[in-house]
Amino acid sequence: MSHDGIATRSVMRSVAFLGASALAVSVLAGCSDPDPAGKPLAGQDIAPAARAEIAEGGTLHWAVDAVPETLNTFQSDADATTTRIAQATLPSMFRLDAAGRPERNPAYLESAKVVETEPKQVVLYKLNQQAVWSDGREIGAADFAAQWRALSGKDSAYWTARNAGYDRIEKIQRGDNDLEVRVTFGQPYADWRSLFSPLYPKEVMGTPDSFNDGARRKLKVSAGPFVLKAIDRKAGEVLLTRNPRWWGERAKLNEIVLRAVPRDERAAALAAGDLDLAEVDPAAAKRIALAAPPRPQSPSAGGSATPLMGPQRRTLTSAQKRDKARFRGFEVRRSLEPAYTQLALNGGEGPLADERVRRGVARALDREKLAKLVLSPLGLPAEPVGSHLALSGQAAYADNSGAIGGQDTAEAQALLADAGWVPGGPVEERKKGEKAAGSEADKSKKGSGSEKSEKDAGKKSEEKSEKDAGKKSEEKSEKESGKESEKKSDKDSEKESGKKDSAKDSEGGDDGAYIVGEDNKADGDEGEHLAQDGKQYGSKQLQQGGVPGAYAPQGTAAPAGAAVRPLAKDGKALTLRFVVPQGEGSQSLRTVADRIGIMLERVGIRTVISKVSDESYFKDHIASGQYDLALYSWPTSAYPATDARPIYAKPVPAADGSLNVEQNYTRVGTDQVDQLFDQAIATLDESESRSLIRKADSRIWAAAGSIPLYQRPQLTAARTNIANAGAFGFGTPLYEDMGFLKKGSGAPAPSSQG
Repeated sequence: MSHDGIATRSVMRSVAFLGASALAVSVLAGCSDPDPAGKPLAGQDIAPAARAEIAEGGTLHWAVDAVPETLNTFQSDADATTTRIAQATLPSMFRLDAAGRPERNPAYLESAKVVETEPKQVVLYKLNQQAVWSDGREIGAADFAAQWRALSGKDSAYWTARNAGYDRIEKIQRGDNDLEVRVTFGQPYADWRSLFSPLYPKEVMGTPDSFNDGARRKLKVSAGPFVLKAIDRKAGEVLLTRNPRWWGERAKLNEIVLRAVPRDERAAALAAGDLDLAEVDPAAAKRIALAAPPRPQSPSAGGSATPLMGPQRRTLTSAQKRDKARFRGFEVRRSLEPAYTQLALNGGEGPLADERVRRGVARALDREKLAKLVLSPLGLPAEPVGSHLALSGQAAYADNSGAIGGQDTAEAQALLADAGWVPGGPVEERKKGEKAAGSEADKSKKGSGSEKSEKDAGKKSEEKSEKDAGKKSEEKSEKESGKESEKKSDKDSEKESGKKDSAKDSEGGDDGAYIVGEDNKADGDEGEHLAQDGKQYGSKQLQQGGVPGAYAPQGTAAPAGAAVRPLAKDGKALTLRFVVPQGEGSQSLRTVADRIGIMLERVGIRTVISKVSDESYFKDHIASGQYDLALYSWPTSAYPATDARPIYAKPVPAADGSLNVEQNYTRVGTDQVDQLFDQAIATLDESESRSLIRKADSRIWAAAGSIPLYQRPQLTAARTNIANAGAFGFGTPLYEDMGFLKKGSGAPAPSSQG
């Protein structure tokens, strides 16, 4: 995944956050802190170096997931590689700093500010006088106007994926000279900095044909430190070369080759010398980390400097010794992505349609233990995420989890009892093959949303799920890794592992379903990670920052023995279908699902883990509402008032009688949350806008449509002599500063491949 404003907002179109209920919030968690946004839990880890230390020339071979289907980031099938190319070749008026906050891009802008608020909001852009397109033409008002017309939503001939913000513009004019652009808004727009990033030339945006088809396979005109030289779809490569007309700091690299390499083949490609830079999964990262001595993260990275390999480094197996030699010259750079993994609760039907049941599930979870399970072995800060709309360090962040409360078994049981779910009641035995309560997977896909939602689910959400699955492979043990390496090559070893996992997944039925707690399937290494001590959220703490309505009615008793006796209501056991992808890259998701199942079992909720193919995970289950519980990841945005609005929007009936959920796949939403987003986007007071976003987040927490768990790890294997590249965290990469350190710096010579 890429990490600037372009990338986050592009990916946002393909996934959903969730809605919330209307509950009064008396205390906003974190408000006593003068800056509740705090700092990023882990910053960039890019081996920063001054430009004077970087050699001229060289080719950087950088792994990507796929050659993009389109080069137009505003089309529905744009992906992370589309974004990476746009970052390197096109103007972006604002980029993100290391804390995930927008900053003016001086390469294109001398200044940009609101110069009028009455009677209309007017933003004046003053462009860098040296900024030109690769054909020599100045970047100017004509390009801004063409992009506005294409993305305004007024001309249906343009196949656009989004028009947020552009639809609020009333007119665009040339200012006092060719370097000034005046943008007048018909309605106030707080997130105006999100616009024109990237900016395409008028040759792309000027006509529907050039927008729809012309920019899918080529960029004839660009304006970045690099230009698009060629796309070789057969070889799976995109070639970027230094832009001779670039007016900024000259790019250090001659070329960047973006090479499509499946994630399970990247370790072998790195060892063979075919790649210089690649995001890898935890299992591959631990193997590669053997080759480099432990080093503290860069000063900007923050967080833990725990060696990725841990104390086992001192006693290596023969296979690990071979890995150490195979990956010599590489190291693993670590950070946290601007994205988080969350537990989604389908509130559209079944038991979870009752808000009390959703809150009961939320109160049963120990989020700190889940975060430690995933992040502690990687030496990364293991803190649970406290917001649906931003991450620590971003301007809108505040820990609002007090609106629902932390883990409390008694409160969970009391909420469930208030909803009528009691232990020990008569239960009708399910017939063989019958789905769990609330699943009803064999129903027609009602509530699947409008045609737009279905299209998004089929194209974008499925791609997102596959990419997430590739990034989230569970760590293999040192012993297993050693044995596999002794017997097989890198590629064969990983394939064998995948076969074993697939065989295990097939147990228990066509979709590999099993009930947590039966046959001890989920108990294997419960103590290994979950038994780690973590902060407990007791009743006393919750009373200090809680929200009325987030708990069971006063006086509701927690049923005795509920932790070991399943809950039932009207003869039906409270059993939830937990859908997870079954691909070999999704083992960590399944591990987390097992732990959640154990936590729910302790309050009397049974879960049936249902493993489905990666290809159908979003399209056939999440987007169509055929699940009770699910795990997947969300990116966060520097502009939540814009990007989260359609994702949390209250589902409404469509003209054909179906439910239009847009991208709100949990189907939980309220008018109040919608109103808070509308107010936040319409105020030009940045402090007030942030306050409104935080209030909306508190209500989202209280409704328990989804529960943020932990920020996603970002692990990047890099040659040790590569500078200013690696795990970028929130920050936008500076492509012109990337390169290989000069000889004599103690690192290997620049790559000459390609």
